[in-house]
Amino acid sequence: MNKKTIVLALTGASGAVYGLRLLEELLKAERQVYLVVSDAAKIVLNTECEFPLLESAADIHKELSTRFVNAHNLQVLHNDDWLSAPASGSAMISSMVVCPCSMGTLSAIANGASDTLLERAADVALKEKRKLMLLVREMPFSAIHLENMLKLARLGASIIPASPGFYNKPNTINELVDFVVARLLQQLEIDSDLVKPWGQN
Repeated sequence: MNKKTIVLALTGASGAVYGLRLLEELLKAERQVYLVVSDAAKIVLNTECEFPLLESAADIHKELSTRFVNAHNLQVLHNDDWLSAPASGSAMISSMVVCPCSMGTLSAIANGASDTLLERAADVALKEKRKLMLLVREMPFSAIHLENMLKLARLGASIIPASPGFYNKPNTINELVDFVVARLLQQLEIDSDLVKPWGQN
């Protein structure tokens, strides 16, 4: 298993900035990243982050290459690319993060829909006992949402709400984002200096 290869998926939930910031840190840490962006995520990226509304994987990769270092470690995949590595359990991938994770995507994963590459990759992560992290972003949660989260938690997925802490006295939105991204990186066992651990001055 290649511990440096990670699937990152962005869905149409609000909070696209979390996904972009995590991608930046993963590339900075020289991880190999397979990026899957749903159609709804493209709209949210454009609305919330002023990211160009791009259709092709090649164009998305080109745009990200202008923003982040080590873009040679990034492979952007179309959400119906069934021949790509994340679609197969034989691929040498260690972890998958859905960031942010919409309730629709959560439901599809919980019920094994596998209608898209994103859903299939999550299904593969579960069946292969790989780390699967879902940064859920919704409020309030309905009983359906909670039941789907409990189901996936029992199957081994990590449910991580986009809930920043305030004990580090953040002054900017970026600091709130970094708090959440730092927790994701911690779960992935990747060192970062985004936020000082509790108890360290």
